[in-house]
Amino acid sequence: MKISIITVVWNNDKTIKKAIESVLNQSYKEIEYIIVDGQSSDKTVNIINSYGEKISKFISEPDNGLYDAMNKGITLATGDVIGILNSDDFYENNSIIQNIIDEFQSRKVDIIYGDVVYVNPDNLEKIVRYYDSSKFNPLKFAYGWMPAHPSVFVKRHIYEKYGLFRTDLKIASDFDILARLIYANNVSYGYINKVVVRMRTGGISSSFSNIFLIIKEQLKVCSDNHIDTNPLKICSKYFTKLPGFLKR
Repeated sequence: MKISIITVVWNNDKTIKKAIESVLNQSYKEIEYIIVDGQSSDKTVNIINSYGEKISKFISEPDNGLYDAMNKGITLATGDVIGILNSDDFYENNSIIQNIIDEFQSRKVDIIYGDVVYVNPDNLEKIVRYYDSSKFNPLKFAYGWMPAHPSVFVKRHIYEKYGLFRTDLKIASDFDILARLIYANNVSYGYINKVVVRMRTGGISSSFSNIFLIIKEQLKVCSDNHIDTNPLKICSKYFTKLPGFLKR
């Protein structure tokens, strides 16, 4: 089974190397690694080019944002399964992709997801928050809650059937695509009880200034996917994050 891993990046020469090596060092070797760069002006492109043919496909050109870049990567992918690794993130260990493939081969599901941990950017061993996806069920979309998207792997034919990331959303297209697949279209899914990805804190969705935008867009996503919710339900997810800080 072939897996395509997509990394999208723009001007991130500080952390892109860690992300790349966490893919290239995986014990599972049937990996197609695709990097989509938004025409970076720092050293990002030089770093990527230094890996030569170890990167399966690499494009560097202007795009219309994060989700447009992700869609470019998915369109280029030829693997049976697709995963997306952000340029600030890296896999928990070198066996993660083998673990994901084993799950797909042993279970009849089209989506696999696990847990992620947020780590201090200056100390990657220091866990700030644990994102536990084990309690997920489709009803939780109404509360703005989903499996940790960086841990999600989807079979390619599912994207081909149900579509790609919405580019009209600025920050909640990952929420939309999971709601669209799992809630609206009943795509089968399964959970793997492992930390899949380590994420540096400070991403766009964790910024306090973007909370109102997240709420607004998640309400729109729920409406579009016929999920019964309201602003209070969506806001309640911020109180449920506390156990993740305690679990670290």
